[in-house]
Amino acid sequence: MKQLILWSLVLCTTGVFAQNFQGKAYYQSKTTMDMNWGGREMSAEQKKRIQERMKGFLEKVYILDFNQTASTYKEEEKIEAPGQGGRGGFGRMMMGSFSQGNQYKDVRDGVIMETKEFFGKKFLIKDSLPKLEWKMEGETKQIGKYLCFKATALKKVDELDFSKMRPRRRDRNNEKTAEEKKQDSIKAAKDPFSQVDIPKEVLVTAWYTLDIPINQGPGEYWGLPGLILEVNAYKTTILCSKIVMNPGEKEPIEAPTKGKEVTRKEYNEIVKNKMKEMRDMYRGRGRGGRGRGRG
Repeated sequence: MKQLILWSLVLCTTGVFAQNFQGKAYYQSKTTMDMNWGGREMSAEQKKRIQERMKGFLEKVYILDFNQTASTYKEEEKIEAPGQGGRGGFGRMMMGSFSQGNQYKDVRDGVIMETKEFFGKKFLIKDSLPKLEWKMEGETKQIGKYLCFKATALKKVDELDFSKMRPRRRDRNNEKTAEEKKQDSIKAAKDPFSQVDIPKEVLVTAWYTLDIPINQGPGEYWGLPGLILEVNAYKTTILCSKIVMNPGEKEPIEAPTKGKEVTRKEYNEIVKNKMKEMRDMYRGRGRGGRGRGRG
């Protein structure tokens, strides 16, 4: 009877620990960007200036709060210095639509949710959690104090994933006349998407640790037998810089509720339609200006 009571106490204690278990991981995300857009070669000074302007969008710090079944992933709040943050209001609004919003993942129920704000409207993107077919590579490396194991997978790319955009190839760009190159630049200004390609899928390399045996990770990445500490996908690297287990002040890990609920596909259509609307307005103003000039 004493042994039965003892085992009951152990099981109860383990259950309570599992319910209260929580951790916090900090990730640094960095994306490199190709500077040769529209076939134009930029000077070193031009590239440096653009990189400085884009730094706020290409280099970010995220926080992953996790327990055994769910997690939230959001950008660390920071105060921008005057003059930072890239372009003005419209440009920032457009870039924000491509940037990652706050995410919630529930690996038990297979749900991923993301909050977005686009042109003043709040959206709640809800979909099934995509599952990657991970291949265990057998390699190891140390990240901080954690021994990590390598895994790779092919991942389908979202059609509006800004971090995966690349200049459209111009096989005969060197043969073009100055006038043809000028027209390409005008076209790029009117329709930025005409100048970019987004790959259908990319190779993802992840490093995970068995020291924290949960199948969570940064962003939409998950599904390995330990916490993912590093991800390399195309031109983006996400690296964990700090982990706090069972922090004194625990952030609530709850599914978001605010915003119009849409699927990822529906949200992408909303963004593309708005982009088309803005391009049409731009073209209309351009034609009106030329008409007034002739008059």
